[in-house]
Amino acid sequence: MSSQTDTANRPDIPPGEFLGHPKALWQLSNIEMWERFSYYGMRALLAVYVATTFFGHLGDQANAQASLVYGGYTALVYATGIIGGYIADHVLGYQRSILLGAIIMAAGLFVLLIEDLTWFLVGLSLIVAGNGLFKPNISTMIGKLYAPGDVRRDSGFTVFYMGINLGAFIAPFITASWIGVQFGMKWGFFAAAIGMILSTLFLEVAKKSLGHVGLPAKGKEGWGMFFLVGIGALVMAIGVFFLLSESEILGWLLGAIMIGLIAYFIISGIKSGDKVQLQRYIAMIILFVANACFWALFEQAGSSMNFFAREFVTPMFGGMEAWQAGGFGIFQSLNPLYILLFAPVFAAIWPWLDKRNMNPSIPRKFALGLIQVALGFYILVFAIANFQNAAGLVPWIFLALCYLLHTTGELCLSPIGLSMVTKLAAEKETGMAMGGWFLSIAMAQYMAGLIAAIASGGGHGPEAGAAIGQYSDTYMMLFWVGLAFGIAYLVVAPLINKLMHGVK
Repeated sequence: MSSQTDTANRPDIPPGEFLGHPKALWQLSNIEMWERFSYYGMRALLAVYVATTFFGHLGDQANAQASLVYGGYTALVYATGIIGGYIADHVLGYQRSILLGAIIMAAGLFVLLIEDLTWFLVGLSLIVAGNGLFKPNISTMIGKLYAPGDVRRDSGFTVFYMGINLGAFIAPFITASWIGVQFGMKWGFFAAAIGMILSTLFLEVAKKSLGHVGLPAKGKEGWGMFFLVGIGALVMAIGVFFLLSESEILGWLLGAIMIGLIAYFIISGIKSGDKVQLQRYIAMIILFVANACFWALFEQAGSSMNFFAREFVTPMFGGMEAWQAGGFGIFQSLNPLYILLFAPVFAAIWPWLDKRNMNPSIPRKFALGLIQVALGFYILVFAIANFQNAAGLVPWIFLALCYLLHTTGELCLSPIGLSMVTKLAAEKETGMAMGGWFLSIAMAQYMAGLIAAIASGGGHGPEAGAAIGQYSDTYMMLFWVGLAFGIAYLVVAPLINKLMHGVK
């Protein structure tokens, strides 16, 4: 019996297809597209806006302080996914968790319009609390649209990933390169808030296509818990506000949570009495480490690479004044543009290679991703050493090439990783496992902030030569780290494959 027939016969799988996939896939991709428009639209401006608006009086250290805020915020955005996954699994269901998260995030984005550091951090805290309920659960729902063993699952996640990147591609043009330049950076946050409202509205439209997927469990259909969780999210935002102000405490907390999560999955595997499931959890944890390393390098994009683009890269268009006012944000559109161009190619290549028994295993794809992100940084080091003009600026094409290699690395790792989590985790723990995936990214984001503070903490003006040298030294270090991890995962790939017991 075909996987499509299996899907049709399962009452919890929504009926109806469009272009070979469940209709709900396209609805969820649209919802995620507008949420990602919101996230990447504000991210394109966040670090630079914080540096110029709130830390300008610190001079050379403005970028470093803004990088720490940026790293703390992005880390917490992903860390709260573990809580949101648990709430969706055991309390609200996925649909209501996503709805509540969207409402709180929209409120936080509007608060960002207040030009006061305290209120700005309140806005970021609300976005973090809402995102924890939204982000892991919409990804988990994609996996629940397909029956176990359905071969369309990987390509479904790639379609979903393209929706993410369509929103991410459009956003910087609107929030940074247009609104930021013409009206001021803070109004880019207003456009991001509108995107979040659209995401919320489209979620209501999607309910019919989703059917039973993501609904609360029997006996939990009332709305009382919805409001209680909402109050809990607001209380959590207070804790987030404190952690955004205390970066060192945040680092220790993330480490403790990750250790606790690893213990949870190991104990769960042992208690199940299923040796295969236990070993799959071990494989998943090993791949979480590779994921964290990749994103710690990749996520320089929104912080140090954004500062680098603004200060040391020739304008892609216009003059330096418009470029520094927000035009530099155009680089934030390159990654999603490359994904839109190359994701269909990668989605077609994996099945083509599989038919010829040449498809790299999941660990080897992770290794290829790490090697490519490392090579992207080497391109910048090479450009700084050989292609600075008289003003100390590097041609923009080299940064564009760096983003290209980072994107092809991402396509080897991220959509594959999302699918991998839904296949390696036990059915009842997929929400927690997806939260763990995002927690590994949270640790990476925190490390990325620390790295960016080192890379971008140099001087300006007469000291520009020293500052660009600081970027070069940091990026060379990242090249060696990424290369070493990539080679290591190529070597241990057979062992990880054995632990996965046939999951591909």
